[in-house]
Amino acid sequence: MASAMRMRERGTIRAWPVWAWMEQPLDCLIIGAGPAGLTAAIYLARFHLRIAVIDAGQSRAALIPRTHNHAGYPGGIAGTDLLRLMREQAAEFGVEVQKAKVESLVRKELGLRASADGKEWSARTVLLATGVVNNRPTMADEVHDEALARGLLRYCPICDGYEASDQRIGVIGSGSRGHGEALFMRGFSRDVTLMAPEGEHELEAGERAELERLGVRLVDGPCAPLRIEGDTIVVPTQRETLAFDTAYPALGSVIRSELALALGARATAEGCIEIDAHQRTRVKGLYAAGDVTRGLDQISHAMGQAGVAATAIRNDLCQVSPLLR
Repeated sequence: MASAMRMRERGTIRAWPVWAWMEQPLDCLIIGAGPAGLTAAIYLARFHLRIAVIDAGQSRAALIPRTHNHAGYPGGIAGTDLLRLMREQAAEFGVEVQKAKVESLVRKELGLRASADGKEWSARTVLLATGVVNNRPTMADEVHDEALARGLLRYCPICDGYEASDQRIGVIGSGSRGHGEALFMRGFSRDVTLMAPEGEHELEAGERAELERLGVRLVDGPCAPLRIEGDTIVVPTQRETLAFDTAYPALGSVIRSELALALGARATAEGCIEIDAHQRTRVKGLYAAGDVTRGLDQISHAMGQAGVAATAIRNDLCQVSPLLR
């Protein structure tokens, strides 16, 4: 259990005995230990709330080779290092992260109950920080991982478009999503190609005309499995094989919002959890922060949402009963 379940004695923090937290629900259960979940854990632990953090080990932040736009890290920082430092900071306040994948979340009389790997957690509130999963282009897993590590494949033009400045850029996608990403990358390079992943492009006439006017090359698919050749990422298409300095998939994402939807939370057409200004869902006691909600899909944005959510959780719990030491 996350040992933000503790009490202060003679100026030190010591863990609550097992019986002390087993007999009553947690104040908050955090599901997900990416930047949003860990930020919330730090806040809530410092509010002296009894919390647990459960994580399935699939944070997108861990896939970032090096981020250069997260403030406070001149020279950038690897996603794994950022998560490690955040876990270390949370541990200073007694927080431990348990590795498990939550399989169900149900309403109980005193709040909510989560089940994972044969274990159960009862909590007065739950914060979902479960994030999203990028849809990958067709390629072998080992090739994908190497390309990602080397910057030959990138998923976030906001994060690292700068690093692709003046390079040969390939965008894999079509329709409005592909149009938007190719247009965004055109601000970093004059050499941008938009490739349809499955067949002919599905672009509106106005979208096609705009891309052609800006010099974005349009290539119909399908795209065969991507591969690495030297310092390039190679994209075979139906008519030709193309090589790029970097490629951006614009294939959408799978939103990990199923736990919220099963409880009756609302979601956007894409599956993002709908929240109010304080990160509350329509389900009492259920909050959400980070990429699982609609937003920029940025570390800084996720952390800001987590701070709002944690403060709202603390204040909402106070409305039910005072938080006394």
